[in-house]
Amino acid sequence: MRLKVFLFLSFSTIILSLISCKSSKVTNNENYIFSKEIENITKENNFNGVILLTQKNKTTYFKAFGFSDLENKTALNENDQFVIGSISKQITAVLVLQEYEKGKLKLDDKISQYLPEISQPWAKRITIHQLLTHTHGIIDLEKPLKFEEGSKFEYSQLGYELLAKILEKVTKQTFEQLSTELFINNDLKNTFHPDNKKYKNLVKGYEEDENGKLAYADNSLDNYVPAGAFISNAKDLNKWNKLLHSGKLVNLSTLKLMSTRYATRIHPIFNTVEYGYGLLFKEGENDTQIGALGYSPGFVSACYYYPQTKMNLIILENTAFVPNDIKKTFKAHIELMNLVKNVSSQRL
Repeated sequence: MRLKVFLFLSFSTIILSLISCKSSKVTNNENYIFSKEIENITKENNFNGVILLTQKNKTTYFKAFGFSDLENKTALNENDQFVIGSISKQITAVLVLQEYEKGKLKLDDKISQYLPEISQPWAKRITIHQLLTHTHGIIDLEKPLKFEEGSKFEYSQLGYELLAKILEKVTKQTFEQLSTELFINNDLKNTFHPDNKKYKNLVKGYEEDENGKLAYADNSLDNYVPAGAFISNAKDLNKWNKLLHSGKLVNLSTLKLMSTRYATRIHPIFNTVEYGYGLLFKEGENDTQIGALGYSPGFVSACYYYPQTKMNLIILENTAFVPNDIKKTFKAHIELMNLVKNVSSQRL
């Protein structure tokens, strides 16, 4: 009897080992094909930047392409820093929501409670929530609203600048101090407010000019920082995604507020998209991918999380081709996102 049991257990162990080896080989083959497809996309689009793809705690793909300085042919490094454009908005949203969790502000508070210096009557009607969701209608601090507050969506950089001003009133800190504290507390050592000059590896950004030549863009940091001018690198943005979506930056109930779809927009790339607080979602995808694209002169970025498979995709590029046709500018990013989305759905 003992011999039969021993033989059965031994045989079972061998079978399980063979199955495990076979699965490992298939996974490795899948990853090889996947990597080749990424390489093909980068080659076809003359991609110049960094791509990082992770699943849970494992790195699936991580590579730098091209140059950080085109004039001097300085090779890009995986740890180089980029201006991240509108990915910055989710950082600002988290800072607002952390103060909300402390009870320092409410999302339906009117902005006049914090910014009494704004003399326009709409300051007594517009809420923090409307600033977060681009549904406020503000086009100028000295002018009437473009539309009735809360009635429609219009993408606004100014709204996020006002959120930073509110944070400064609430915390008695500058926005630079507040954001720097967030980065230090979460070990995001390569993420900076540009006024904090400790960053050392910021690459140069380039835009294609009317002659089809890539020219250095010297205005990459001219946008409102809370809306589009934070500096980071691929590893830090990957870490940011993990912290955010695990409830470590804001608690899970607050994260649900952040990722609720509040407004719809006709997007120049995705057609119809839905907006939360600093996050956007393609209509009808049911949380297939959550994140944001980012654009600043010379910098083209994407930071996305795939909740069904716990995958993260970070794309940072410092060459902006065809900047007057945003679909073409983000062509490589969209192809890479579609690739990851498809692979993610196949691995469920």
